[in-house]
Amino acid sequence: MSIKINYSSKKISKPLANIILFSNENFKLDNLKQHLLESEFSYIKDLLKTSDLKKNLFIFEVNSKKKIVLISIKNDLKVSDVENLGAEFYRRINNGKNSEYFLISDSVKSKIQNFLGHFLHGLKLKSYEFKKYKTKKETRVISINITGNRNQPSLKDKLKFKALEEGTFFARDLVSEPGNVLHPDEYAKRLNLLKRDGLKVNIYDKKKLKKLGMHALLGVGQGSVRGSYLVTLEWKGAKNNSKPLAFVGKGVCFDTGGYSLKPARFMEDMTYDMAGSATVVGLMKNLALRKAKINAVGVVGLVENMVSGNAQRPGDIVKSYSGKTIEILNTDAEGRLVLADALTFTEEKFKPKFIVDLATLTGAIIVCLGSEYAGLFSNDDNLSKKIFNAGEKVGEKVWRMPLHKNYDKLMNSKNADVQNINYIGGAGSTTAAQFLQRFIVNKTPWAHLDIAGMAFSKYGGALNSSGATGFGVRLLNKLVEDNYE
Repeated sequence: MSIKINYSSKKISKPLANIILFSNENFKLDNLKQHLLESEFSYIKDLLKTSDLKKNLFIFEVNSKKKIVLISIKNDLKVSDVENLGAEFYRRINNGKNSEYFLISDSVKSKIQNFLGHFLHGLKLKSYEFKKYKTKKETRVISINITGNRNQPSLKDKLKFKALEEGTFFARDLVSEPGNVLHPDEYAKRLNLLKRDGLKVNIYDKKKLKKLGMHALLGVGQGSVRGSYLVTLEWKGAKNNSKPLAFVGKGVCFDTGGYSLKPARFMEDMTYDMAGSATVVGLMKNLALRKAKINAVGVVGLVENMVSGNAQRPGDIVKSYSGKTIEILNTDAEGRLVLADALTFTEEKFKPKFIVDLATLTGAIIVCLGSEYAGLFSNDDNLSKKIFNAGEKVGEKVWRMPLHKNYDKLMNSKNADVQNINYIGGAGSTTAAQFLQRFIVNKTPWAHLDIAGMAFSKYGGALNSSGATGFGVRLLNKLVEDNYE
């Protein structure tokens, strides 16, 4: 199934096909009369008298060949509400058939800048489906024809939304791929192709990682026949050599738990344990496509956590890139080991303004926040506030959780500088973040987003169907757009 959006400044009066009209919050139709036949106007007006006007969207079947979609623009709508409206419209018309609609842009009256662009953005985001491995291919098309000479998105805005959609969809595609396809070797190859979007890509393989001393990351992947990699993606869009914004992602392409083996039930979901890295990659692709006027770097650690005669054991001690030693008490607490090396490397090599890392790090964050908020941990109040505000605007919400030196004692090891899990119990997400904070060695402003409950949805959300969500791409794009461009 594909969505086709066509733009025309031509004004169509009273089209015979399906039409989409926008009214005020009370569904007053006087200003819409010019777009309707007299019989249609009377018919809809009568139906509205007995309808629940608290609803935002009505679809009236005038006859077997024509529907009239009436959408109210409430006075208190936020941008995220407009995008949700677009998604709701798609959900209502996604009935398995080809269809064509004429959206009358002149009927839009809203204080929200680029209302129609956000409406269509929500529609496109909701329409995403991953059906790459279905042998029967869908040929269904939904066409939306935007007509009128007012309120249409500018070319600049169209390109901006398209870049954001492509970045989000790329992230969703990566998360949706099965582990036998998107293993670390294949993942690294795909990232190398992003050079054509204007990104500078550097791939560090096992040999280079050993030379750098990234034994925490390498330890996670040593049980797999696949390679382990650290990949950097650089975008230089600023006219000066200002410090880059840095984004770091956990890319565990499949997580068995290692010798601390996960239960068989739901292990198939562990293909999405690389969602943090997918968000970083999708964000960087978006920034490059829309030619963002900032310098940014994305860093992802790509490994596969498998069981073999060469796999890491509970009780092993490894030396991280930072020089700190780590005792591995649980091989299923592997993502933090990948991030430990990636964080220190990013801070040392790129000297960024800030670092935001993303990871499906702990089940504890799902117990705490469910699938409504990502957990936010940070050493910087200002950065935290900016991330929180960005999340509220785009509907990708975060909730700040505590960090405190008193939690350090739960991660102190008798045999090494730090252990990789808190075995005393409790505060699973906080102690994981407290572990990561030890590898920010130069006090760079840093935020950690635990997206375990947000990266994948069994039931679908406002702007996505079930499956990969691409959570974080739009959030971090908004962070950049509002504060650093």
